[in-house]
Amino acid sequence: MFKQLFTSALLTFTTCTTFSACAASAAPASDDYHWRSVTVGAGGFAPDIIFSRAEKGLAYLRTDMGGAYRWDSGQQRWLPLQDQMAESSYFGIESIAADPRNPERVYMAAGMYKGAPAAILRSDDRGEHWQVTPVPFRMGGNEDGRGLGERLAIDPQNTDILYFGSRHDGLWRSRDRGASWHKVTAFPHAGLGLPEGRRSTHAGISFVLFAEQWLFAGVADRNGTGLYRSDDSGEHWKKIAGGPDKLLPVQAAAAGGQLYIAYSDNIGPNGVTGGAVYKLDIASQQWSDITPPPQGDGPAEGGFMGISASAQHPGTVAVATMNRWHPHDTIYLSHDGGDSWRELEKRSRRDVSATPYLYWGNDEADFGWWIAGLALNPFQDDELVYTTGATVYRTGDADAQQLLWKPWVEGIEQTAIITLLSPAAGPQLISGFGDISGFVHSDFDRSPQLMLTGPVFANTNTIIDAGSAPQILVRSGTPPHRAEGPVPTLAWSSNAGRTWQPLTVPALKIPGEKTAQRYDLTGDNAITVSADGDAFVFMAPVPQLSRDRGRSWQPVKGLPLHAHPVADRVDGKKFYALDFSRGELYASTDGAASFTVLESRGLPSDLSGDRPHNREKPWPLHAAPGREGELWLVSRQGLFHSTDGGRQFARVDSDITVEQLTFGKPAAGKQAATLFAIGQRGSELSSEHSSERAIWRSDDSGRHWLRVNDSRHEYGRRFRVIAGDPRHYGRVYIGTDGRGIVMGEPAAITVQTELSAQDSRQ
Repeated sequence: MFKQLFTSALLTFTTCTTFSACAASAAPASDDYHWRSVTVGAGGFAPDIIFSRAEKGLAYLRTDMGGAYRWDSGQQRWLPLQDQMAESSYFGIESIAADPRNPERVYMAAGMYKGAPAAILRSDDRGEHWQVTPVPFRMGGNEDGRGLGERLAIDPQNTDILYFGSRHDGLWRSRDRGASWHKVTAFPHAGLGLPEGRRSTHAGISFVLFAEQWLFAGVADRNGTGLYRSDDSGEHWKKIAGGPDKLLPVQAAAAGGQLYIAYSDNIGPNGVTGGAVYKLDIASQQWSDITPPPQGDGPAEGGFMGISASAQHPGTVAVATMNRWHPHDTIYLSHDGGDSWRELEKRSRRDVSATPYLYWGNDEADFGWWIAGLALNPFQDDELVYTTGATVYRTGDADAQQLLWKPWVEGIEQTAIITLLSPAAGPQLISGFGDISGFVHSDFDRSPQLMLTGPVFANTNTIIDAGSAPQILVRSGTPPHRAEGPVPTLAWSSNAGRTWQPLTVPALKIPGEKTAQRYDLTGDNAITVSADGDAFVFMAPVPQLSRDRGRSWQPVKGLPLHAHPVADRVDGKKFYALDFSRGELYASTDGAASFTVLESRGLPSDLSGDRPHNREKPWPLHAAPGREGELWLVSRQGLFHSTDGGRQFARVDSDITVEQLTFGKPAAGKQAATLFAIGQRGSELSSEHSSERAIWRSDDSGRHWLRVNDSRHEYGRRFRVIAGDPRHYGRVYIGTDGRGIVMGEPAAITVQTELSAQDSRQ
């Protein structure tokens, strides 16, 4: 049945006309919340940038897991285009096409992985609203090969006609502006079908583009690789002979009767070791090898990916290297069609003062890597833009003797957040990111000036403060990318995260193991701190305790292997730990030196399914702030609460299933902390209610919950971590998987805060 769908010559699909992207309808929040981004400024991989050829100053950016953005020249910032969408998969953008005649019209191919939903999205108002056509050809917006393209193309002679080059199922065409699609059976490469491996993918048709009166498509599957041309709007095709052997066409650009093609030996963004750049004279079909020379005396490493040709000056073309780690990636610029090249990295400097995290603790920001997106402004080709694995750079004078690049990221927040902490004193927020360590946030409108360094982690997985001494923090993370030799994955701070000192733990010999091992080198094991800040506990298989800031360690006694102590938030001597296999609770009253089994009642009968097996997943047992002995357990069997140090737990009856729990400032007149949760109301299997994964608040210890995000702030429901603010009632921070950090608070409080700020300035 599924195979028949993919091989059918003509398929028409139901169109969802709501801009919430065919998600289950969501009830509006019963309290009005104001939502905004916490500024970092880019931070992740943007595979390509697409300038409109219909209007000066209009551009689109596609990211691999954070959705799409539009540059608004009036506001001078990038605007996110998919915050209202509930479908997570649509935040992996496979391709974007801007209508060459109508600046209002834009299309996106959206689908994050081959096993996830895929759709063609179309808009007649620059992405403010979308019509969604689900399609059966799967996409891979966050898979290998996401820098290829562009796969989506609009016929400039008849803009009702679109083509899409799929990864697995050949070439597809729409004659009604993307509302329905049919397979172009005449195209010689029908596709290889879905691969079986979970992480495996195909490149398929790497790009589709119009040049002069011809239509071209590149195939980057090794079985069928090459360049194909149609002279009759896709009805017939032929493979063009020539070009480099054993290399894959990954991107192409056309101008002045020439087709410029970047080749690599792999589809990237990793694993590229060689490549070339070729030019095809379209009329004569003559090939020219125009590969730029190596940067130094040694052989060139890596291949090529990003490529762009000038719409104003034929012969002006730019191309970027891919995976040239030694000496470094670069961009080449030519004004004579590739006969000679100017290498730009050595002529460049970068001003990253607006996003200082790009220094990564170094004296100078890197030129960049994974340069898949490269674009000359079609209205002003001395403006050159490129995307990297961490930011978007722009220069206004590509021919300068020394080029000045600045991040072009105002409004872009494309990062994956792993952990968040809003302490009771000091900075408002401290964050742990994937790939860019983390930050101390003191101004939500400004990229953080303090990155978590000393050491820098690739990913920061946990950040915990001492409950009664919040200036003392501990954190754990993974080693930096391309780290040489063993490096610390633990650190502590005595000044609320402004500076850090590394922690190391000696090798340990665990019962049942033959040799001692270092458990502090992989980033798999977290660390916590007592409420008074005096004791650090490292989560080795046998937890280790330090009372002298890591100078010495001793094994914690009385716990089963792989237990994870949790500190009471008031009493520095008290800790708690769950044995998930036996369903027992352990307690310590001597600052984690030793534990004993607590005679506890009311816990779920089976906790075996509640133990986290991912180092980035929050721990399910929580100690509440400001209340000694108050514990909360987030279990698959419900939410459980204890007010007596774990001796008695009670299941909290509520109408949502809690995935993650956090605490905020109590409501007026209340003693207990406000609860915030990532959770779900209803079930996909329920006939009465649709599944509603959302952000919730409870002012009465979990008995009643209010949804605080609405249908305009779905963020693909890619909620990854949550933190309540202990100093501002109702404020909550959400770490998303691709859309950065968003902050919500009651709108009335936001208005009052803004008015107070205005009064203080006057």
